[in-house]
Amino acid sequence: MKDLAPMHYRQRLIVEGTCDSAITSEKIEEYLSQLSDVLKMHTLAKPVTHQSPKYGWAGWIHWETSGCHFYAWDKPYPFFSADIYTCKAFEIEDAVEFTKKFFQAKEVVWKEA
Repeated sequence: MKDLAPMHYRQRLIVEGTCDSAITSEKIEEYLSQLSDVLKMHTLAKPVTHQSPKYGWAGWIHWETSGCHFYAWDKPYPFFSADIYTCKAFEIEDAVEFTKKFFQAKEVVWKEA
């Protein structure tokens, strides 16, 4: 893909996993707040969440350098997907390990995008 804005640094990471229990709105807010600290991001607005009866939970946090979207499903089993996008460099291993430990994930996969 052609880089249309080489003057702007961008980093994106998608982390997905499965866990034993459903993920609540409170847990999403706590995760996004703590992830901000782990990645040393400056938070501009507290996390927000919303639940779709059909698709599950979604959450988002706004950082000075972009943010993170988070999605959680309960069925057919607890599953989550975090989409981290920022214009400030961060350590991928820190994000992956923190996410795995925070949700006590049974399995985690990740991809730089």
